[in-house]
Amino acid sequence: MKVILQKDVAHLGTIGDLVKVKDGYGRNYLLPRGLAVLANESNTRQLNHQKRLAQTLAAKQKAVSEAYAKTINSTPVAFKLEAGEDEKLFGSVTSRDIAEALSAKGVEIDRRKMTMDGALKEIGSFEIPVELGSGVTANIRVLIEKK
Repeated sequence: MKVILQKDVAHLGTIGDLVKVKDGYGRNYLLPRGLAVLANESNTRQLNHQKRLAQTLAAKQKAVSEAYAKTINSTPVAFKLEAGEDEKLFGSVTSRDIAEALSAKGVEIDRRKMTMDGALKEIGSFEIPVELGSGVTANIRVLIEKK
């Protein structure tokens, strides 16, 4: 029996997969629980249509993410902070500070999407990667100067 999975099933497949199973397993377990539907002509056409819609939606989302990445890449952030003689800051610059500075420039970003190992605690130039989704990553240029 061929079925189209409606939900992920362990050791069988993921949503949208066309799989061949034994008749009893399909009829007594997968179909009654709504985990799969029969792979007849109508359901197969509907599955193909949904896959095409998902692909076009993913392409649109990726294009939006890439455009936003260009905006983020072209918007540097600068901080002037007190520092000691050994170029260590009296304090630090966190992802929240960077997100607020970008927000002041009109670029909204979720600080939790920034990949930082910790707060920035020294003077210099840094690149902070940001995951925007759809496999698109932008880099925020952060410049920390001595006051």
